[in-house]
Amino acid sequence: MEQHYKLFRVRELADNDEDFIAALAEAFLVEVPEDAERLKKAVSEKDYYNAYQAAHKMKPTIDLFELGILDTLIEVQDWGKFEKRDQDITTQLNTVLTAVDNTVAEIKSDFSL
Repeated sequence: MEQHYKLFRVRELADNDEDFIAALAEAFLVEVPEDAERLKKAVSEKDYYNAYQAAHKMKPTIDLFELGILDTLIEVQDWGKFEKRDQDITTQLNTVLTAVDNTVAEIKSDFSL
């Protein structure tokens, strides 16, 4: 449990209400993979605007669950925001996608979802 993410801040936000913590975990499973897929598609198509939007939307949840990739996600966000056409963001994107995939699998297991 909590190998790829941490619940410290989630528990703090939820005031240790286990039902609320479970609801936040479910929300993570619904929102973040969808946003990650949007981010992946946007980067592959060099759609800077949507890459920025998707990464920006993911930031608070990635931060709350402490995936340890916030700085990397911000790099991807800034790639889109500032249209850094001369920068290859693939490595950073793959780091983010791997962390999301690992966390999704772990949350599903930890919360029996």
